[in-house]
Amino acid sequence: MSLDRNCGGETMNSLSQLISSCACRSRNRHGERRLFAFKSLRSYRTCLRELRTAGYRPHKQLDEQGIFSLTIDKRRSLREIARHTGIRYVEKDVKARAHSLRRKTPSIRASGNTGRAPWNIQQVQAPLVWPLTRGSGIRLAVLDTGIAAHPDLKIAGGINTINGRSYRDDNGHGTHVAGIAAGTGFKRLKGMAPRISLYAVKVLDESGSGYVSDIVEGIDWCIRNRVQVMNLSLGLPPGEDSQALREAVRRALRHGIVIISSAGNEGKSAESLDAPARYAGVLAVAASTKKGKIAGFSSRGSGLACAAPGLNIRSTWLRGGYKTMSGTSMAAPHAAGGAALLLARMPRLLPHQISRAFGISAKKLGFNVRAQGAGLLQTADALMRARAAANRVVQRPGSQGQACRQLIRKPFGGRNRPTPTLFIQQGKR
Repeated sequence: MSLDRNCGGETMNSLSQLISSCACRSRNRHGERRLFAFKSLRSYRTCLRELRTAGYRPHKQLDEQGIFSLTIDKRRSLREIARHTGIRYVEKDVKARAHSLRRKTPSIRASGNTGRAPWNIQQVQAPLVWPLTRGSGIRLAVLDTGIAAHPDLKIAGGINTINGRSYRDDNGHGTHVAGIAAGTGFKRLKGMAPRISLYAVKVLDESGSGYVSDIVEGIDWCIRNRVQVMNLSLGLPPGEDSQALREAVRRALRHGIVIISSAGNEGKSAESLDAPARYAGVLAVAASTKKGKIAGFSSRGSGLACAAPGLNIRSTWLRGGYKTMSGTSMAAPHAAGGAALLLARMPRLLPHQISRAFGISAKKLGFNVRAQGAGLLQTADALMRARAAANRVVQRPGSQGQACRQLIRKPFGGRNRPTPTLFIQQGKR
């Protein structure tokens, strides 16, 4: 390791010298990744060039934003760098982690198609929308540990922002999340929107953790590739925040991308939702149970949009298998898939309109808003609410909810099955 002991000294007259005086050329126990955001791209490029000449290689370069990540000796003060006229901010390149619970459950292999959706998909009314659309034409990205090849998943493309290699899943979490949002049912498991275009954006490593800089790069990739829905079943550790991540979320929202994020797994002890779930414009999702309760592990806090099943959810896994997992990670893709279904029928919906449709149609579970948000996601009701709002239809109070209850009373066969005329008159997409 080479380290200049005069970090922040008065003799340093260039920004690159200030930064290099605090930087580490090799790994050491005092090293910590920091993000340096520049006010101008010219200053950013100049500093990068001078750092390379001095032998320092940033871990990550976000060239469009003028930000790079570099390992700094955390014993050194960065106050002078942060006050430099060429710097917007300096912050930790925080590590995020997946929002699943660490419970050992075996992976299973299953053969044969069951012909029906899992209980969790039924509970949020996705099958009621399928006669009208299954999400065809909508691009949904799962920002996670990647997605593995699986007979119940059809991957349209993706990227690995960690090292530029394969976006294939080496953990399992991302594959599980993808199955909930987009399981095709070709072999066994149907997800919320079986015909969407699914993209794997690998921002978390094999341990289920990843740096903010990798997540920001993934979000910017989604913007460039015109993704319409992003699922982030991840969060920063409690108490941590990131301006770089917050700015990336704002950029995505300005481009009309619907952002779904898991609330966190800190339960009632949580002081707030994890980031990015607590950011303005993000649809934060809590975890509910099969019996219609809020899971004990689901983080409480202001800003929740709704709840969705997150306890004992079976979905796709590595090597073509299936696994049961729990966490708000499992709840979020229900909402992501639901948003994709709404967009497939109403492509001009904006993120705040989808959030509103989810909110006014949600089923109350008897918990306060800090635990359940508006309540349990009801996709079919949300679509009707969105269509009614778009058509400026004034209906008798309660009429839509009553119609939906009639539709879902016996949704999977039987002589008394109601005909969902609202959803079949325009054909299937």
